[in-house]
Amino acid sequence: MSALMFSPYLDHWNLVADGTAIITDYSRLLPVRMRDGSKAMLKIALVPEERFGASVMAWWDGVGAAKVFEYAGDALLMERALPDPQLDIMAVNGEDDEAIRVLCSTAATLHGKTDEPPSGLIPLERRFDSLFAAAAVHGGIFRHSADAAAELLASQSDSRVLHGDLHHGNVLNFGPRGWLAIDPKGLIGDRSFEYCCLFGNPDPCAALRRGRLARQAGIVSRTAAIDRPRLLKWIHAWAGLSAAMMLADDAGGIDARLDLARLAAAEMAS
Repeated sequence: MSALMFSPYLDHWNLVADGTAIITDYSRLLPVRMRDGSKAMLKIALVPEERFGASVMAWWDGVGAAKVFEYAGDALLMERALPDPQLDIMAVNGEDDEAIRVLCSTAATLHGKTDEPPSGLIPLERRFDSLFAAAAVHGGIFRHSADAAAELLASQSDSRVLHGDLHHGNVLNFGPRGWLAIDPKGLIGDRSFEYCCLFGNPDPCAALRRGRLARQAGIVSRTAAIDRPRLLKWIHAWAGLSAAMMLADDAGGIDARLDLARLAAAEMAS
């Protein structure tokens, strides 16, 4: 099935397979070589969110994000990352703070583009729909996170095109081109929201490690020039949102996200 999915684009863009296909719930990826022999990655989106991300990647035009060579329909042809180093491995092997600084730098580069944004971006207000729905049904920590989100959304400033899922697995090493983002969700809103996802990654154990939230909130606040209390409130809201989305998808990891929401609330109160 994978070969049939890739074949039309291999033929159309004169590509040659250069490795084993990578299969996920949301996309199919195949390492390829282009007609000039250079390495690339061919990605076939399986869901609308992934398909829309291609247009956002193309809009960034290789600045802060992987360069897009071609895209059409469900397919995206982009430059290929190196296998190492990886930010998630750095984070669990003693370079957690350095990984966070790389992510902050990548976010700053992405946010630096101020051209007319692409059409179809998702406003942050709409992104939080699932949290408000969960709060109405479940109350508790979902309600606390939803209240924080409502305050933040009503007082947004410095609106930018947002990646929307900027975590350790979505910023890769591209050698001489440095660290670049892939797989954007295509949101638009307060730039402070961009940094929340960093705190829930690279895994629940790391995210909930004693003292990590407070330390890295300080790093992000200083590096990204974001008010620390407001950043913590965004983390509180985002963690509730992430748990609500997991709940809607019947996915695992809900308890860890709610624990992160509680940690952020406790840090706000300290």
